[in-house]
Amino acid sequence: MRVYSGIQPTGRKHLGNYLGAIRHFVTGQEDASAAGDDAIFCVVDLHATTVAYDPAELRDRTYDTIALLLAAGIDPERSILYRQGDVPEVPELTWLLTAVTAHGDLNRMHQFKEKSGQQRELVSAGLFLYPVLMAADVLAFRADRVPVGDDQRQHVELMRDIALRFNARFGGAAPDGTGGTEILTVPEGIYPTSGARIMDLQAPEKKMSTSSSTPEGALYLLDEPKAMEKKFKRAVTDSENPPVLRRGPEKAGVSNLIDILAAASDRTPDEVEASLVDARGYGDLKAATADAVITLLAPVQERYAALREDEAAIEAALAIGAEKARAIARPVVADVREAMGVGPRA
Repeated sequence: MRVYSGIQPTGRKHLGNYLGAIRHFVTGQEDASAAGDDAIFCVVDLHATTVAYDPAELRDRTYDTIALLLAAGIDPERSILYRQGDVPEVPELTWLLTAVTAHGDLNRMHQFKEKSGQQRELVSAGLFLYPVLMAADVLAFRADRVPVGDDQRQHVELMRDIALRFNARFGGAAPDGTGGTEILTVPEGIYPTSGARIMDLQAPEKKMSTSSSTPEGALYLLDEPKAMEKKFKRAVTDSENPPVLRRGPEKAGVSNLIDILAAASDRTPDEVEASLVDARGYGDLKAATADAVITLLAPVQERYAALREDEAAIEAALAIGAEKARAIARPVVADVREAMGVGPRA
């Protein structure tokens, strides 16, 4: 059971990134280790070049992200941690996979529609091909499981379709994947059941985001504890009087805080609701949520501060990770080239 996860280096990482993705990376590492297989983690710097960006900031944010992953519990001795741009087999595979990727499928991707609409000067071809690069990230390593946020379902389904189509066209498999030769592994998306969608603290009807949330609406992983407390105190709830501490479609702010508290304290939302029966109001919910999040993130922040200072050590770890990653991806790309008739005979 090989687990693969990728994360963007752009922007400051927030609570939604941690609860919806990073924390599950660590769980994936444990699961893969127990199964005697690899957990592979990538900081996808090539993906970040598909929209306008500052090169110096990209490199700094890449180091930031690597340090956060290490601080959260990713262990380079037990897993493979690498930077996407260090493994040239992945962009090569991206081009090869375009042969079995439908233009119409890419044109229907929600992320392309959203991000292309935000570009004022240039909508890059890279942005359009972004999902193929994401598929190559996973398929180059024959990963079985891909833990992602709920908003990435469409991308995972596309990479599954690409793998099935490739195996059918070049391996003689049936469209459903049976028979023939499985040249590319068809991965399974793994979606978190709690903490999957952390919403904006000021606009709880939309997802917490580095790009669209206000500074008060996004809780960043490296925020000082006092800043976290302040943001939770100002979090939007509702005007119901007397206050009712329960989830519901008409109570987006309260629901969000309950979900955050549940994820941060390893409880179910129902258990959190039951624990709040004697609470005096929304202030108690906000305080309890702030305490749980601060406690959860304190060790991560402490480890991050020590790790981020040593960029040479980060580069050394990335070099080892890239070597391990290339050792897996190289024969996969060779198999793809052979099946497609590209280059010399194997």
